[in-house]
Amino acid sequence: MLLTSLVLVPFVGSLLAALMPQSARNHESWLAIAVAAYGLIVAGLLFPEVEGGAVMREEFAWLPAQGLYFVLRVDGLAWVFTMLVLVIGLLVVLYARYYMSPEDPVPRFFSFLLAFMGSMLGVVLSGNLVQLVVFWELTSLTSFLLIGYWHHRADARRGARMAFTVTATGGLCLMAGVLVLGHIVGSYDLDVVLAAGEQIREHELYLAALVLIALGALTKSAQFPFHFWLPHAMAAPTPVSSYLHSATMVKAGVFLLVRLWPALAGTPEWTWIIGGAGVCTLLLGAFIAIFQHDLKGLLAYSTISHLGLITVLIGIGTPLAMVAAIFHILNHATFKASLFMAAGIIDHESGTRDLRVLRGLRHKLPITATLAIVASAAMAGVPLLNGFLSKEMFFAETLHVGGERNWWMSYAAVAMGMFSVAYSLRFISIFFGAPAEDLPRDPHEPPRWMRFPVELLVLACLIVGIAPGISIEPILNVAVHAVLGSASPDYDLAVWHGLNLPLLMSVLALAGGVLLYVVLRRHFDLRERDNVPLIHRFNGAQAYETVMLNLTRAASWLLQRLGTARLQPQLLLMMIALLVLPLLLAGAPPAWTQIPLQDFDPLFAALWAIGGGCAIAGAWMAKYHRLAALALVGGTGIITAASFLWLSAPDLALTQLMVETVTTVLILLGLRWLPPRIEPGDLKPVPPRTVWLRRTRDLAVAVAGGLALAALTYAVLVHPASDTIADFFLLNALEGGGGSNVVNVLLVDFRSFDTLGEITVLAIVALTVYALLRRFRPAPESAGVPPQQRNTADPAHGQSPAEQANSGYLMVAGIYLRLLLPFMGVIAVYFFMRGHNLPGGGFVAGLIFAVAILVQYMLAGTAWVESHLHLRPHRWLGLGLLLACATGLGAWLFGHPFLTTHTAHVSWPLVGELHLPSAFVFDLGVFAVVVGTTMLMLVALAHQSLRAHRQPGEDAAGGMN
Repeated sequence: MLLTSLVLVPFVGSLLAALMPQSARNHESWLAIAVAAYGLIVAGLLFPEVEGGAVMREEFAWLPAQGLYFVLRVDGLAWVFTMLVLVIGLLVVLYARYYMSPEDPVPRFFSFLLAFMGSMLGVVLSGNLVQLVVFWELTSLTSFLLIGYWHHRADARRGARMAFTVTATGGLCLMAGVLVLGHIVGSYDLDVVLAAGEQIREHELYLAALVLIALGALTKSAQFPFHFWLPHAMAAPTPVSSYLHSATMVKAGVFLLVRLWPALAGTPEWTWIIGGAGVCTLLLGAFIAIFQHDLKGLLAYSTISHLGLITVLIGIGTPLAMVAAIFHILNHATFKASLFMAAGIIDHESGTRDLRVLRGLRHKLPITATLAIVASAAMAGVPLLNGFLSKEMFFAETLHVGGERNWWMSYAAVAMGMFSVAYSLRFISIFFGAPAEDLPRDPHEPPRWMRFPVELLVLACLIVGIAPGISIEPILNVAVHAVLGSASPDYDLAVWHGLNLPLLMSVLALAGGVLLYVVLRRHFDLRERDNVPLIHRFNGAQAYETVMLNLTRAASWLLQRLGTARLQPQLLLMMIALLVLPLLLAGAPPAWTQIPLQDFDPLFAALWAIGGGCAIAGAWMAKYHRLAALALVGGTGIITAASFLWLSAPDLALTQLMVETVTTVLILLGLRWLPPRIEPGDLKPVPPRTVWLRRTRDLAVAVAGGLALAALTYAVLVHPASDTIADFFLLNALEGGGGSNVVNVLLVDFRSFDTLGEITVLAIVALTVYALLRRFRPAPESAGVPPQQRNTADPAHGQSPAEQANSGYLMVAGIYLRLLLPFMGVIAVYFFMRGHNLPGGGFVAGLIFAVAILVQYMLAGTAWVESHLHLRPHRWLGLGLLLACATGLGAWLFGHPFLTTHTAHVSWPLVGELHLPSAFVFDLGVFAVVVGTTMLMLVALAHQSLRAHRQPGEDAAGGMN
């Protein structure tokens, strides 16, 4: 369970952080530190096995019928990325403790950060591709929350939306690519996919899978043409940029490419798509970075460029190129995280990140300046620093792939190196010169522990740059062997390889970069430039905004053409579509129109004619007499129940009858608060001709739609059935579900997960209705006492419902109906207990008991009932859902799939043998949810009368307990 805890603990920590008070600043930091430290301990314990080449897996059944399992898998590559996520995460948490302002909602920050950490760990440890996509989209969601953390700022909201739109859309493409890949291989298991490289590359769907997966990876890693979202994400707090945009989230894309390299690489399509995007990105990002005026903007574009470098290496695809790619992933995360933190310190202490006003900071921030200069040198590829080693390997691979004749890749690599030196010098320039006098704040060194993460990362840059063989090579070997296996090349991470072309390219890049910076500084005045030369008209963010604006306009146009504020035209379009589309799809053969009439029963037809008559009459009377319309609709429900009984479905008939009773009473209570209807005398005596035509059209469409659906239903019911799943349920209900009532066994055993979803929806609907009715205030003309109750000739005039039931003309009925409550409770228990073998069950029993409560409200009124019965419907809902979920979790604890039923046979004295299925507890949860739902909606409607009759300033009598 170590791997499971690695992913689970950050999410638990996220929940705990969200629940902490605003003032618990230190506690939240320590919680986040403890979560990251726990992960590091677990990962450290796994290293001996990973170093030996082992692949550890933890597997749980997810959707086994579809071949999906929740698989956590760690090999060398996953372990290295896990350490990257946890080490940088730990340092960022420590840094954030001092960076975040006391006025910031810190619990929310650490909650989002830990949730993102768990999502990233889920991505790198997933052993199932569908599961990987789920965590992939979770990283998009949590990064959206982190980028938009300062949601009061427009730039944060815009950056968060842009990042989420691009990366989540890429995630959808990735999902499609994974589905195609699973179709090719026949499995979504990562080990199976990685072993099927030849099969994948030779398949006709290879290119489709490659393009879709590449879109997911390139959008995540901000590669051309999707690079524009990353600079706008710099509106996030600097700890977020240090974590997401240097070491983790943007590395997810290149991680995926490295992860799937054995399955997808080795073709011209791979080289051109991946390598081509990388070349464009590394040059474009490096060039734009030179002309940025914001510290974080410069670092953002430099990140884009370095990610392009990694992508190029992956696109080249040779074994040594993969070694260089993995090596540079680690190096870049180290120096770029330290640079982002240094930029945050400068912003935190000086109040600005503007390169045009910052200068001479080495006088006020000597230690921070030294650290930032060393990290910038690593970014530029200066010898004896880690960036130099991986960049020299990059130069060597460009020479190898170009051969003796094709040098364009090498030229691009040197140009990128020159640009990186130039923007690194631009970053360093803020520490030299005369100190700025017009800064918002007087800068000074930050707290010791705020600077500590930067010191540690810069120290790592130096150690790896000076002694790579003993510091980083063992870790790099672990990842390389996990990806390349037997194809792993021999390589030597040494500082000096002699005089060779890669070294010459490094010298040219360094010298050319210094010269370029000097020329730009002296002759083009970088401080005064407001746009990027040559390419400032090609604005990716503007193109994105244009696309989104056009999509919004298109949606508005469609809404204006197809939408309407009135419900009737929408229903008309739907009914016409339902009538016309089947005719178009069915084609010419008339066989589908032939309705078999065998076994036609005139009595059954007469029963349906009565039901149809009630429905038509109810629709007609709805305009003139609501109570009569409700009674007629109830008659249709009774006919439906009778039809179920006729067709030998007593369970459905009983359920329909109780549902009809409950809904009729609840609708009756709701009708009380509708505005009075318009009397016929107040209407226009003769409607215009257009109104008659519209009504005739609507009537024709409605009748045609109703007849078509009725005919289709009848045809399906009498059509000879082929083999269906009904036989399976009939044969296995008793043996597999422990009951002979197939309907109840189906609901609480075979399809219990569906039932759990249904009662969850039922509870949500009840809470929503209750919340809406709590805010509902009836129209003034409906709030008073109804005219029927103001008649002085009425013996109940002036009496409350409780007085009528206790001593008024309803006293006899009151005594009878109150005695009916325990009797109906016994009946509910009877139907509940017999439900597994005879018609009944938790749903029917819950409705019967709810009717018993309804009767009490109708008789004695809200105040009397709630003063004598403590209903607490919210608790009924909660208890029901807990019981239903506990049944499923209990099966999990014993190693069975969720909601698996077990039947125990218990012998009791005097009673005999009892069959006690675990579905009994699940059915009890259904019973509680049904009772709670009905009572909650009843209470919400009943309390309207208390509010309507209450005088201003007067408390409501009673209340919902």
